[in-house]
Amino acid sequence: MRAVDVISDPGAAAVALDPVRARLLAELRTPASAAALADRVGLSRQKVNYHLRRLEDHGLVEVADTRRWGGLTERLLVASAAGYLVSPGALGDAAADHTRTRDRLSAAYLVALAGRVVREVGGMAARARRADTAVPVFALDADVRFASPADRAAFAEELAATVTRLAARYHDQDAPDGRWQRVLLSVHPVPADVPVGHPPEELW
Repeated sequence: MRAVDVISDPGAAAVALDPVRARLLAELRTPASAAALADRVGLSRQKVNYHLRRLEDHGLVEVADTRRWGGLTERLLVASAAGYLVSPGALGDAAADHTRTRDRLSAAYLVALAGRVVREVGGMAARARRADTAVPVFALDADVRFASPADRAAFAEELAATVTRLAARYHDQDAPDGRWQRVLLSVHPVPADVPVGHPPEELW
């Protein structure tokens, strides 16, 4: 089972977003039979089997094991991943595009950039799995409590200057074997109902 799977196919996205099927995917983080799932979600086994077939058709569910009960064979199914994200690519031309929103201080710009990360890295991760390789990525996640809006503004300005300086130091336009990398940083409020757990000293 993969930790995260990015769904880029529109048909698979539509299947996974159905509330019943999304519940089944969550239940199938550990292998289970249709009969066991029917008891958990309060549906008939026939209805559960229907939803499982749709999920299996799109590669979101796979057979983990089989076992014999008398003359019958029972399949134990498991989700393809512990969690899922839907790529903006599944929306085609309707997907958000950061080039349409150039205001770096807008939530729309940040969300569109985050969508690009999901689309690009998700696609590369899928290709890397098929080739049995890895995608060279690096991520940081920290929670910072600012004393005032002025401190937040100063932090953002210093962060931008630091990244610009680092990029200028390591950028090599003419490197024969060089490869372009994206650096994306964001600073945004933490929602009131989300726990905080990554203070700066835990970055390393």
